[in-house]
Amino acid sequence: MKIKFNWGTGIVIAMVLFMTFILTFVYKSLTPQYTHDLVSEDYYKDELLYQKEIDKLNNALKLETKISLSNSDKGITIKFPENLEYQKVKGNISFQRYNNSILDFNKDIELNSNVLIIPDSILVSGKWIVKIDWNYKGQEYLFKDGWFY
Repeated sequence: MKIKFNWGTGIVIAMVLFMTFILTFVYKSLTPQYTHDLVSEDYYKDELLYQKEIDKLNNALKLETKISLSNSDKGITIKFPENLEYQKVKGNISFQRYNNSILDFNKDIELNSNVLIIPDSILVSGKWIVKIDWNYKGQEYLFKDGWFY
């Protein structure tokens, strides 16, 4: 039997090849080697608390001196405002990575001065989402920034 090759046969072959191409990419994207991490596991629950977060961010903007971050040989240096009594600052610092949630970590704020150093040993080079949620004399503050280390 001889197959006659005309424009109809060409279209069918092109469609089959295109569908094979697309299905190959779908299959490869669903394999375990690619991770699909969200920034937060409880995304919808976090969304409900967003107004509190906005209020904390506004409180932080009203401060005379803002929190500042800088890279050093020892790690990331977080400098709190000098006009605050550092002993009364309590809170939590969260470091998140967009591309790998395994590297995410939290650290409680324990200050011996107005400077806190996040050690190099627990940091990996790249972009971090830094979120500092802190309390000073009953007032809540929030600092959020993307930081390259």
